[in-house]
Amino acid sequence: MATSPVPYSRPTTPGNAVPIQIGYVGLGGMGGTMARNLAKYHATHAHNSPPMLVWNRSSVKGEKLLAELGQDKIRVARSLDQVATECDIIFTSLANDEAVKSVYQQFAETLKVLMCHPRGTKIFVESSTTFPTLAGELEMLISSAPHCRLITCPVFGTPPVAEAAQLIVVMSGDHQSKKEVAPMLVPAVGRKIIDLGESLEKAPTFKLIGNSMVLGTLEILAESYTLAEKAGVAASDVHSFVQEMFPAPGIIRYSERISQDDFDASTGFSIDGGIKDASHIRRLTALHNSPMPCTDIAHQHLITARAIHKSKVQSGKETVDVFDWSSLVTGARAAAGLDVFASARVRLLPLAAYG
Repeated sequence: MATSPVPYSRPTTPGNAVPIQIGYVGLGGMGGTMARNLAKYHATHAHNSPPMLVWNRSSVKGEKLLAELGQDKIRVARSLDQVATECDIIFTSLANDEAVKSVYQQFAETLKVLMCHPRGTKIFVESSTTFPTLAGELEMLISSAPHCRLITCPVFGTPPVAEAAQLIVVMSGDHQSKKEVAPMLVPAVGRKIIDLGESLEKAPTFKLIGNSMVLGTLEILAESYTLAEKAGVAASDVHSFVQEMFPAPGIIRYSERISQDDFDASTGFSIDGGIKDASHIRRLTALHNSPMPCTDIAHQHLITARAIHKSKVQSGKETVDVFDWSSLVTGARAAAGLDVFASARVRLLPLAAYG
């Protein structure tokens, strides 16, 4: 029996409801795509909806989004204070734990001045990939002001999946707040919501568990492609097999990247983000005494890949500014004694030739 993509009943709408002002903070690779989809959907499906208010540390991204969508869908905030003051529901999507905490500390300072929110509860929706215990710190900051709630809401999916509004969304925290936010996210940015209960740490924990599966898949792909290269099997043939045997969009996309040495993170997930996530996963495994040796190896290969990339940048031999985390294959190749950036072009001797 099929389950509903949104596990909550739709909240009732009062007769003279005041239009909800949405804010979005963080317009990076995933955040920018989610903000775009959310703004477009909200403008066409919410009656008398005001334009979404966006903020990014670099104002260029906000201005670019405004130029793309227009003033009827987007406004660019002057500051985080403006977002915290004017918005009813605020989404945050930031690069790392430090950035998240810094933004929420600023929110808390602004909320102290406001002291109250005249139109009811203000909901903060934190969707970054962070270590779970940070959620408790954020809750203390936000709950210090009256009528303010926090829910954690990370997402799963590659940039093309985000573009297609097919992300998987996980939620934890206050039930009523989740019920209010869920209809904004599905189908605007995602295809399904998984509710993990009221403990704020559950969703970021689940995000790390899910990312451990993605990272483990990347590591297996990297090792298999490396073995294929040493055994004289073409990368294109390996990729054809992946397409037929494992027809999941994410796996196929990462396989394609590895087979073509396509490691430009402008259309992917940065290696720094991958190392951050791997570090969080390893910390979580230590906390719960649950070893993940595959993640340990992937973490080593990510660090090796980053070191190789930085060396090439310094020598002027690299044109890609930031590597995608699928570049961990270069760490596996280095361990196997291969030219780390020539897999698609090298054809080694047949296995029998090795004696």
